[in-house]
Amino acid sequence: MGAGRTVLVTGVSRDLGRTFARTLAADPGVERVIGVDVVPPRGDLGDVAFVRADIRNPIIAKVIAKEDVDTVVHMSVIATPGSAGARGTMKELNVIGTMQLLAACQKSEQLRQVVVKSSTTAYGASSRDPAMFTEDMEPRRPPRSGYGKDVNEVERYVRGFARRRPDVSVTLLRCANVIGPRVVSPLASYFRLPVLPTVLGFDPRLQFLHETDLNRVLRHAVVNDVPGTFNVAGDGLLMLSQALRRLGRTSVPLPGVAFGGLGSALKSARVADLSPELVAFLTYGRGVDTTRMRTELGFEPTYTTASAFAEFVASLPPGARRVEKALGALAEHLPPVDEDRPAQLSVAGGTDG
Repeated sequence: MGAGRTVLVTGVSRDLGRTFARTLAADPGVERVIGVDVVPPRGDLGDVAFVRADIRNPIIAKVIAKEDVDTVVHMSVIATPGSAGARGTMKELNVIGTMQLLAACQKSEQLRQVVVKSSTTAYGASSRDPAMFTEDMEPRRPPRSGYGKDVNEVERYVRGFARRRPDVSVTLLRCANVIGPRVVSPLASYFRLPVLPTVLGFDPRLQFLHETDLNRVLRHAVVNDVPGTFNVAGDGLLMLSQALRRLGRTSVPLPGVAFGGLGSALKSARVADLSPELVAFLTYGRGVDTTRMRTELGFEPTYTTASAFAEFVASLPPGARRVEKALGALAEHLPPVDEDRPAQLSVAGGTDG
């Protein structure tokens, strides 16, 4: 990588974006890193220059031009509203924000590279899915709402930009569910529940990417400048039943309809957000092929799916918080109890199969 590069990173108010921006600023091949977000980050940005700007606003084009940015890393496609507020605001940040950012990139003459952090959520999750999705496959049942739909729209805009600016190297990283001690996401919130609802009759396959490997693959993409679309995930798969045993938490199998209806109760109790795409994922699971990640991108994650999840589990505090809220929400959605056959409430144990 040539010296003197100027990199703009979006989404630095979140821990993952802030950590990546700091890592990149320490790279000897990078002269400056500019972090952009609508709110300042909570932690220390180190040598990263922070610019408070909304990527939904055309002013982002002025930032790119004024700072002579030659590389953009887009990390602000978010799965949780968080500080963004409601779902409508989240969609605006994801879709409208990406549109405006790419429009600004298209105007820039000095821009040479764009790296976008996307998600394997783009493939959806359904009963008709293949065993493993490759990058060339389309979702069998495209997400019709929420974060999954946002991801598909964002990717469509990225592909359009790549066609319009063939002189710019575009790398799209479809990352499996990122997990780690500092990760805030719907799936991480689900695994932090003291009692975990599952879909009766289903044992979905899960893949994870450790938060440090997300940091590494983004830097790898910037440094090595390999254009293309790549699935990124830790090696191997975990069944949900295996994950629950490793958590050592109580699980409650619910009929699919009850599981879906549980989301609003948990959200109202401010315990977790079981979005429609998360419900589908926890029903059918998803597997992605990472051959291209290794052979073309040249990246190898440090953590496997299992070891990434193990570190997440080790970071959880002993004892369960918000137990009453979670149990109360669950109780409303348990199927009617037969006096001779009480509702199935099982404590995970035994060995992983």
